[in-house]
Amino acid sequence: MLLRGLFNQSKEFQFFRFSDLLSYISLAAIGISIILFSVLGLNYGIDFRGGTMFMVSTSEPIEVSDIRDTLSTSQLGDISISRATNPLETLSAGAIANSDSIFIIKVEKTEGVNVETSVKSLLQNIVTNIKFLQIESVGSKVSSELVRNGMLAVFFAVVSVLIYIWLRFEWQFALGAVLALIHDVILTIGIFSVLRYEFNLSIIAALLTIIGYSLNDTVVVFDRVRENLRNFKSLPLLKVLNMSINNTFSRTIMTSVTTLLALFALYFLGGDVIRGFTFAMIWGVLVGTYSSIFVAAKILLLLNVKRNWDEKDSKAGTQF
Repeated sequence: MLLRGLFNQSKEFQFFRFSDLLSYISLAAIGISIILFSVLGLNYGIDFRGGTMFMVSTSEPIEVSDIRDTLSTSQLGDISISRATNPLETLSAGAIANSDSIFIIKVEKTEGVNVETSVKSLLQNIVTNIKFLQIESVGSKVSSELVRNGMLAVFFAVVSVLIYIWLRFEWQFALGAVLALIHDVILTIGIFSVLRYEFNLSIIAALLTIIGYSLNDTVVVFDRVRENLRNFKSLPLLKVLNMSINNTFSRTIMTSVTTLLALFALYFLGGDVIRGFTFAMIWGVLVGTYSSIFVAAKILLLLNVKRNWDEKDSKAGTQF
């Protein structure tokens, strides 16, 4: 019955009934996210802090605590250890199986210490048949450049969206889309500050993907808003916006649900390596869908977007 109600085009939901309350909640969430980021910061990975990542495997029974106890006796910096989930272990007995335990060890860069040599020596003392599958090192200079380039990538993506929407629609639409994207990015950073998921280059990629996904939803709503503004010139702006969201609501829900199904499969079955990325995507789809409906459209209402699209405006971005 719930799904039938959601996709029933003849039924019109009043999306702006609690718009003021939701606006206050969004502003509060943004403020809390900024405070959490300022106080807690992010759990930066070695991409941004500099250090060495080891992927090792062994057939001997060993736990994460054993490796941590061994490495903690040395003069190494911050150490992060996790067991990589092998999806093949959950298959039936007749399928291909791998009994080796795989661990991902991340060691912060330490001045005056050869991290690679120290870690290899310590691990080989407790596990004789250990195999080093992958070793990656990131220097402090490279990590600072990655931080800067990641921030610039997100900044230029948002600016590009502002320019595109301005040229495609009007400045009110551009401002609404950009503020919705900033809302999504800030809330994503806030949730990462709380949950302490590792923040690395893959999360930057997730943020850029979230920007694209949220923008896609927002443009679909905006295009219908512009069409309805032409067709219903005497209708109050609030009713036009509500009608436009209702017209595109089923499409928005179906797109979000099908995307989330794939992301949840990756989150639970994809292993630890991509878990942070898939969590960022899941969160981004949820807040992106919310912001397209309740943030971007609300800003159009506050800015009182142009009503008569038949008259040419020399100052409008659509002249291009």
